[in-house]
Amino acid sequence: MLATSPLLLILPFIQTTLATPISIGDIFGGLGTSTSSGTPTSLSQDTVNANFLRPAQFSRVAYCSTGAVTSWQCGGPCSDMGNDIEVLQAGGDFIAHDPSTQSIVVAHEGTDPLNLLSILNDVEFPLVSLNSSRFPSANGENVQVHDGFQQTFERTADSILAGVQNGLASKGVSKVLVTGHSQGAAIAMMDAVMLRQDLDPSVEITTTVFGLPRGGNPAWADFIDATLGTTMAHMTNQDDPVPLVPPQLIGYQHPSGEVHIRAVDANGDATDVVACPGQENEVLRFVIVILIF
Repeated sequence: MLATSPLLLILPFIQTTLATPISIGDIFGGLGTSTSSGTPTSLSQDTVNANFLRPAQFSRVAYCSTGAVTSWQCGGPCSDMGNDIEVLQAGGDFIAHDPSTQSIVVAHEGTDPLNLLSILNDVEFPLVSLNSSRFPSANGENVQVHDGFQQTFERTADSILAGVQNGLASKGVSKVLVTGHSQGAAIAMMDAVMLRQDLDPSVEITTTVFGLPRGGNPAWADFIDATLGTTMAHMTNQDDPVPLVPPQLIGYQHPSGEVHIRAVDANGDATDVVACPGQENEVLRFVIVILIF
């Protein structure tokens, strides 16, 4: 993973001792549609610790090799989380049982951000209709998603669903965490919507992702908001360009739930973190022109 990854900037300032988590819904207070001009709300380090540390750690482990994840021998990323994580299946993404939170975790491997920018701006990956057989509740809503992300999601969707169902049954838990970074965040978002539709309503699903690129049109953003509500958050870091692509001007839109790192100190530790109400909060939006040849 690149040293410039927002995930690496997230981890140092978060303490290893978790505070009592608060509801992600309490962070945002509600959802929004289209571009929002609502004022961002500052978050304390305790709040960030409680809601983003564990997902960030799992997202980092997802970059390790399949063998290292399976044996839980991936150096710092694994040792930082302790030795009680039980990996249930692995292979680019992985599913694990986390005894400390009594949950099943789905973590998706990300992509080198420089390569991802090229993929996201490739004209061969336009918006396409969401697979209505996979997401029947979106039928007739004109939901469109990034073609490449949907293709990647489809390759693992059945395995992820079966693995989570088996994990919930075998471990006797009723909570699921879905996480990922960069492209892994986009795939994790599709996983989370699928799981919310296909799992029993009593299962608590939390979706916390990092460096999320835009994954679909405004109808997709609205569908995420309606399906996941305030149980979903996506963290962005300063001027990281990945969350700004694909651009809105070609029909893409972020869902609600952004938490943004506005500033870091000389050591790379975050000093200003805010929750941004609504979709595409314009208070934090700025324009970056990316030319990739």
